[in-house]
Amino acid sequence: MSRGWARLQAVAVSGSVAEGLMLTVLPLAAVSITTDPREVSLVQVVGQSPWLLFSLFAGVLIDRVRRTTVLGLAFAVQCVAASALVAFGVAGALSLPLLLVVAFVVTSAQVLGDGASGALVPEVVEPDRLAAANTRLMLIDRGVVQFVVPPVGGLLAGFGFGVPAGVAVAAALTALVLSRGVPSTAVTPAAGHPLRDIAEGLRFLVGTRLLRSITIAVALGAFSSSAALAVFVLYSHEVLGLGSFGYGLMVTAMAAGWVVSSFVVGRVVAKLGYSWSMRGAQFGLVVTQALIAVLPPWPAAVAAVVLVESVVVMVWNVCSQSSRQRLTPSGLLGRVLTGHRALAWGLAPLGALTGGVVASWTGLRSVWLVAAAIQVVALAVAWRGMSPRAFAAAERAADEGAVRA
Repeated sequence: MSRGWARLQAVAVSGSVAEGLMLTVLPLAAVSITTDPREVSLVQVVGQSPWLLFSLFAGVLIDRVRRTTVLGLAFAVQCVAASALVAFGVAGALSLPLLLVVAFVVTSAQVLGDGASGALVPEVVEPDRLAAANTRLMLIDRGVVQFVVPPVGGLLAGFGFGVPAGVAVAAALTALVLSRGVPSTAVTPAAGHPLRDIAEGLRFLVGTRLLRSITIAVALGAFSSSAALAVFVLYSHEVLGLGSFGYGLMVTAMAAGWVVSSFVVGRVVAKLGYSWSMRGAQFGLVVTQALIAVLPPWPAAVAAVVLVESVVVMVWNVCSQSSRQRLTPSGLLGRVLTGHRALAWGLAPLGALTGGVVASWTGLRSVWLVAAAIQVVALAVAWRGMSPRAFAAAERAADEGAVRA
């Protein structure tokens, strides 16, 4: 294991602790202020909007500046956001507008950090280790760290929302210091206009048929998942009858799925290949979201479904991220990674807003019926655009491009 890869994992651990605490405390703080589904969902709407507003420009920055510098900047921004929540929480001055600002800043930092770390992976691991490396980072981000962080965050929130935010400050500072030790190649300063650089990355992403299909499917999935996530805290409180600690445990069930899947995802992808792994994962999303809509209010049963959903999401995400890293030239990778996020996750704010509106009109359960229906459309896209033949053709084109370069 290279020193750079070990240090990048350490950065991921510290950064995920900070991010996990903030993502746990923000919806809990919102519910302490209001129980209106539309107002609670605004935290998710505003929190997801940087993926649409900043992703494309973040990609240019990642391809123009040394990637470890961008990673450090992301944790500095995250530290500022958490510090603001500490200050206002201690003063007892929390408000919904403040939470919206903090959610926006936290996700802005995530846009920079995720893009930079994703672009760093091919620099510190061999090409044949991309799937394993992405599995490890996703396990750290959504599994091991968030398996512990959500219930701890819910417990700490009982002493005041400034307490978990203070721990998040310390974790973000640790990640900032550690990021300075990750090796990264120097970037040749670009002379072109940033908009021209953005267009170049988008042309590659949209012009590569396989990557385009993946982005469309993820966009549909981001809309449906964001709709459900926006009201999940209310679903836990009002339908399942859970408190803050119980909500943290439910979020932990999501992370448990990532932990479980990390032991099998490599074998699944090796046995089925990327095509059938992604098709099967998309089918699993349809089934799990439909089940949440119709299950009785049994927390254990819902937690089991959420766990399985996380397993199939892990399989999908590993294949999706590894495909972009494998098929994209290094000089375009930052823009392609963030361009994918902008196009795919750009629908997340609209999904969150839709979730709040649907819940207020027809009830919380109906949100998951809408989400399942949208996932059916994504399944059709995956079935048509991610065939074994499509993967083989894309890999041949990437190999030919590497030879010409």
